[in-house]
Amino acid sequence: MTTTHDADRRPPTLVLIHGTNSSSALASGLVSELTLRGHRCVAVDLPGHGRQAFYPRSYQAPQDLEALATEPSPLTKITIDDYVEHVVDVVRRAREHGPVILAGMSQGGVTVSRVGNAIPDLLERVVYVAAYCCVDLPNLTAYLETPENGDSLLSRVTAAMVADPAVLGVSRLNWRSAEPAVFQGVKEALAGDFTDEGVSRLLNMLEPDESASIPLAEARGEAHTWGRIPRTYVRLTLDRLIPPALQDRFIEEADRLTPDNPTDVRSVAAPHVGPFDRPELVEIFAGLLSR
Repeated sequence: MTTTHDADRRPPTLVLIHGTNSSSALASGLVSELTLRGHRCVAVDLPGHGRQAFYPRSYQAPQDLEALATEPSPLTKITIDDYVEHVVDVVRRAREHGPVILAGMSQGGVTVSRVGNAIPDLLERVVYVAAYCCVDLPNLTAYLETPENGDSLLSRVTAAMVADPAVLGVSRLNWRSAEPAVFQGVKEALAGDFTDEGVSRLLNMLEPDESASIPLAEARGEAHTWGRIPRTYVRLTLDRLIPPALQDRFIEEADRLTPDNPTDVRSVAAPHVGPFDRPELVEIFAGLLSR
């Protein structure tokens, strides 16, 4: 039987959590590169994503836009507790082989914080990559109304939304829209320095449905649990979805909550979706895994 002491002397495992309307596929390049360098890492598909993703019949070509706005989704039943339970299970399994570093991108930060509250003693470090790191305000949605979020181009992405999430129960985005404004909005908000071909590939990796309850879920990191875990925040300075000013607010709030555990801050000139295998990001994670 592996003891905690024995596990702490073994190489760490990086567990990656994707953001909204996406999957582990967005981190595949990062996982491949780190693995080829000899590191242990795994990208998690949250419930309802990846192999469990739901693609409405009306989303397929030729699209039926009227039906797309009303077709029920199984993701309406998924909550933040489901996300946390799934990731906790992954962390426990990985922890049998050594320390665990838990990282989240974008909305994935909500799950990182909740898992940190639940099992702080099983985490070597938490990492936020241009991710929501709620401290003073209760949830992701509350931060959308802050002055630091004033320059966000989120509305350019939600222009692809086909129904009211409060009614449908999911945030359903039509990434396959032929509207030029949708393509351009995604490029500007998520992938500013991508080529048009790169944006097209990105659109085909994104998933239409995301549970509407996640942005409203309690997501604050607690000082006595999450606040004890060493943390890194990777600022993406070209991000137009979560502006650098809001990223800085997350860092400042966390540091006020835990002044004896300040955030390790890194900055990379990249847009919201990276890509996460760009050399600067690979080097940051490789360095954290080599400590």
